[in-house]
Amino acid sequence: MDIEELRTFVEVADAGGVSQAARRIGVAKSIVSRRLQRLEESLGVQLLARTTRGAALTEAGQTFRDYAVRIAAEVDVARETILPEGELRGRLRVSAPLTFGPTHISPVLAEMARLHPQLSITTCYTDRFVDLVAEGYDCAIRIGYLVDSNLVARKIGPLKGKMVASPEYVRKHGAPRTPDEVADHEALMQGTEVWRFLDGEKLITVRPQGRFKADNATALACAAMAGLGLACIPDDFVDDHIASGALISVMCDYPPPPAGAYVLRPPGSHPVRKIRVLTELLIRYWNDRDALTALMQGKRPDMDPG
Repeated sequence: MDIEELRTFVEVADAGGVSQAARRIGVAKSIVSRRLQRLEESLGVQLLARTTRGAALTEAGQTFRDYAVRIAAEVDVARETILPEGELRGRLRVSAPLTFGPTHISPVLAEMARLHPQLSITTCYTDRFVDLVAEGYDCAIRIGYLVDSNLVARKIGPLKGKMVASPEYVRKHGAPRTPDEVADHEALMQGTEVWRFLDGEKLITVRPQGRFKADNATALACAAMAGLGLACIPDDFVDDHIASGALISVMCDYPPPPAGAYVLRPPGSHPVRKIRVLTELLIRYWNDRDALTALMQGKRPDMDPG
């Protein structure tokens, strides 16, 4: 059993088949099959059940996958500990939010891949909170207010938002003047969250009610423009709509407190270097929006702007 056999098994398990894994790794299907065969022979157990549609984990395979992920991660940590400088190698699995992810996070991940050609990066864009350990992710990028957990968090930068509604909604239903009046309005929410507002330095919490829910800021902005209710949304998703007149800012005397963007990783004494490098890149670009905009447009920092 060697580390490449373990990595290959994890890729096949996550991709759902040998062909898909071979494309991810960039090797021939025959090589993937041979690695799997050697791994199963060394363990004396079948890890994958081959089907016409790909491969499914056996019960033993489901159990062994989690161990294989942790072993591969530990090898990466050991390699980076004894070789603290130089090229990043191995695999980095990232969970990123669908809100902000494709626009604000993906250019930075692409830049990291460009800077480190020996590093394989796999990203899942979802607004669902993934279980980093159980699902085999190295880190997650999350937006908003952090909930209590045993994960280690580092802040990338601030995130400001505002409460908005459409002019049509305000004409029909008015606008709340204080947090107490929010309960009298339809709220557009992610789920059953609490809304927070600032009265000077005092934090006020409100539990809104509403019939329209979505776990994505773009969807909530669309619902607000359709006149369905009030929404608390990050500035990046509403400023253009406010400028066009499709939305207006309401209850401006009680702004939401600043939230943030964070990199979260499983608990441990030291983050692996690839997570540290990604975090520093994200901090750089999150807090320099001109540089991020340039990156979105394919203009790299080392390119002549002229």
